[in-house]
Amino acid sequence: MRQISKVISLLGLIGIMIFAGCTTDDQLKEKMGKILKDNPKMITDVIEKNPADFILTFQKAAKDAQGVLAKKKEEEEKQKLAQAYDNPLVPVIRKDESIRGKKGAPLVLVEYSDFECPYCTRGFNTVVELMKKYGDKLQFIYKHLPLSFHRQAMLASQYYEAIRLQDEKKAFKFHDEIFKNQRKLKNGEKFLKATAKSLGVNMAKLAKDYKSAPVLARIEEDQKEAAKFGMQGTPGFLLNGIPVKGAYPTSHFDGIIEELKKRGKVKL
Repeated sequence: MRQISKVISLLGLIGIMIFAGCTTDDQLKEKMGKILKDNPKMITDVIEKNPADFILTFQKAAKDAQGVLAKKKEEEEKQKLAQAYDNPLVPVIRKDESIRGKKGAPLVLVEYSDFECPYCTRGFNTVVELMKKYGDKLQFIYKHLPLSFHRQAMLASQYYEAIRLQDEKKAFKFHDEIFKNQRKLKNGEKFLKATAKSLGVNMAKLAKDYKSAPVLARIEEDQKEAAKFGMQGTPGFLLNGIPVKGAYPTSHFDGIIEELKKRGKVKL
């Protein structure tokens, strides 16, 4: 039992070492090294005789370490968010940007999204809720971040931009229809064409424009901007320059708006 107790202590230290990395205290490293030096065969001998105990102990150590890391990450995110209020990110708002809601509204919501990402459907629903709730006080800008492992995402972005060249209102409707019927994207261009046609899009012009240099360049601009802001996954948002990485609920955005008001950053 004394030997098992030593192994349990060692496994706890190993768990911390694995999950805490360079932040582990030097004394823990020294202690673990001494145990290993004094008992080189201790680990393998006890594991062979007590495999179930080993697995349970290691799982507990790993779970405890993950909890510590999760708490640490949460604190880091809070610190980053606090810093963002003083140093908000500044996205490019182009002269021909298509804006939903009231242009010039005090709340500016920019989304970096992927038409095929299931989490972006949640993001879409959140945006709809925010637009209903804040009305003329919010303007929404959709930007592209098609992920390489979503086969239809890039093509859908190209269709959106090509349609936008014709009529931004039809592009908005196209955007909404894609997210409302996202599962049909598995049908690829057949679904995209059918959706565009149902909206009265000029299909000949669409066929010419969706592969054009301006369309591809615009999507690339959005991708580069997202990367600059550390948006590696989708959806990603900027609410008056405050980053939101993930499909957070409406209440999360409400909290940011309240903090902006409290700090005098926005008046509604």
